[in-house]
Amino acid sequence: MNIFTQWEQLEAWLSDNAPPLLEGLRPGATPTAIAEAEASLGVKFPEDFRTCYLIHDGQDPDTPWLFDASEFLSLERIVEEWTVWKDLLDGGDFTDCESTPDTGVKPDWWNASWIPFTYNGSGDHLCIDLDPTNDGTQGQVIEMWHDMDNRPVVAKSFSEWFSGLVGGVLSGDYVLSEEYDGLIHKDNL
Repeated sequence: MNIFTQWEQLEAWLSDNAPPLLEGLRPGATPTAIAEAEASLGVKFPEDFRTCYLIHDGQDPDTPWLFDASEFLSLERIVEEWTVWKDLLDGGDFTDCESTPDTGVKPDWWNASWIPFTYNGSGDHLCIDLDPTNDGTQGQVIEMWHDMDNRPVVAKSFSEWFSGLVGGVLSGDYVLSEEYDGLIHKDNL
């Protein structure tokens, strides 16, 4: 199933079950806006990630969060969050820091080719990894915790991650939580 169909399914579910989340989704980004974000970050997005942003350019950060108690970052917010981490990296903040990553992820605390697309309000992100090791997959999705050294791979691609999320929402694994101000996996309540 492609990302367009998955978005249609998710939007239908949101319309019936969580209208504020649907209303908070931003319109799709233009190809020019995507190219500008790529230029700012010095990367080329994987096609599945690019397609997602052509459909919705993230969400309004002041609405309930869509992705497991995390904000679905707009391109502008991706660049903002990436810049915070890049400035810390360039300032030497991570010189003596190493992570304990899953196989396929470099043991960096942060890497300029990790592109954050979610934000949980505490400095943690899901990222597209565009600089994996030889055992990894270009475009794999990893968790990046600001204060913990683990860097797990959560999906081999953005498509795989998004498919799992949408499937989980449709099957009832994710619920709307006032406490977490958005959708959250029921096991995390």
